[in-house]
Amino acid sequence: MKKTKNLKDNYYNKIKEKLIEDIAYSAIKDMSKERHTVQTNYEVGKILAEAGKNYGENIIGKYAEKLVAEVHKKYHERTLRRYRQFYLTFENQKWSQAATILNWSHYVELLPLKNSNAILYYIEQCKQLHLTRNKLRNKIKSKEYERLDDETKLKLINKEEITLNDLIPNPIIIKASSIEDKEHIKEYMLKKIIILRN
Repeated sequence: MKKTKNLKDNYYNKIKEKLIEDIAYSAIKDMSKERHTVQTNYEVGKILAEAGKNYGENIIGKYAEKLVAEVHKKYHERTLRRYRQFYLTFENQKWSQAATILNWSHYVELLPLKNSNAILYYIEQCKQLHLTRNKLRNKIKSKEYERLDDETKLKLINKEEITLNDLIPNPIIIKASSIEDKEHIKEYMLKKIIILRN
């Protein structure tokens, strides 16, 4: 029991040390500041994933309570859970490359996504288009990735070159001969035809 407590204290001390180091580093106003924060959050998430392997221990809740009191109020339970989720989401990616692309606010937008291919798509969009967090949020909210056809998604997964035509779906062509009254096409009729053709 004592050995388990020492191990848990050791995990806690590692987390506390990294977070205090990040706060100190945040005072530096240079380009690597955000990268350091993202890297720290990833490493803290990894430690939390290792420390909380046994279900029901509520390690994150206990650590959050102590960190709020000893380090800063922003390290509450929700934040620590987000760090762990961040690590678990990206542990199989090429981390050093991913860490240099986006800032933490971008990753917060990506964390709710369950599809790893969608996450990689949005990361690539951020990289190519230099998206702000709000523009990324709008792309996710509009389900841009989900609206791509399966062939384009396969090209993206296989890292094949895609063209503009891959990203813009073909319009539905409605032949006038399928509508009896060619002069008075009502919106309701058009909706029905589109639904039937899909």
